[in-house]
Amino acid sequence: MVSIAVQEEVRNRLRRAEDEHEVKVVLAVESGSRAWGFESPNSDYDARFIYLNKPDWYLSVGLEEQRDVIEYPIVDEMDINGWDLRKALRLFWKSNPGFMEWVQSSIIYEQAGSFHARAKELLPHVYSVEKGIYHYRSMAKTNYRGYLQADQVPLKKYFYVLRPLLSVRWLEQFGTPAPIEFEKLLGLIEREPDVLQAIDELLATKRASAEMGLSPQIAPIQQFVERELNRLEIVKPSRGEPREIEPLLSELFRSVLRETWG
Repeated sequence: MVSIAVQEEVRNRLRRAEDEHEVKVVLAVESGSRAWGFESPNSDYDARFIYLNKPDWYLSVGLEEQRDVIEYPIVDEMDINGWDLRKALRLFWKSNPGFMEWVQSSIIYEQAGSFHARAKELLPHVYSVEKGIYHYRSMAKTNYRGYLQADQVPLKKYFYVLRPLLSVRWLEQFGTPAPIEFEKLLGLIEREPDVLQAIDELLATKRASAEMGLSPQIAPIQQFVERELNRLEIVKPSRGEPREIEPLLSELFRSVLRETWG
């Protein structure tokens, strides 16, 4: 959950960003552990936004050289940064996982116009299940190798392996973008009660603890992770049918530009 006070502060900072950079914010959401549903009491607020420059900004010979991100240092546990809409849509075209998660976040600080609703409508048409599986498999493998092979492991890192592994299962079973809320993915292991119980206990601990620290490996979770990683080593996702995506995204860009600036 995000308090009313934090929401108001995020919006205040968005207004300052708009004034400073002469842009309009069309979507602002929470990402990271708070959006995933396994934040600690002292987790940062990872506010992410998509903004639109004035029309003339895009009519430039040097467009590709212009800066298309707005970033601020973390102040008072608030990490706030954003992407220009054109950049965001080009990443959407490539099934960028960051954009996919922003669009699906259930914690919305603000939205203007039709961009968010239309982007969500396009999600199943644009998203590449193949790219998603490769991305989440790589994320799980990297975190497992980096943190979970020692006798003492940082417990919070289990979530950074479990969430991508369950996201792969979702993609395999349903062929649609995986939800970003961790608890929505847990139904995929309801037939593995020992794993599910261990995850529930770990989740309760993380939500209550400012810092989880190191601990011996949790056997049911460790075994599940290693089984899934071994299984995925031989999985080769099938490629979807080629689709004409660029015209859809270009029309969305032009429509939002007109809607925002007139």
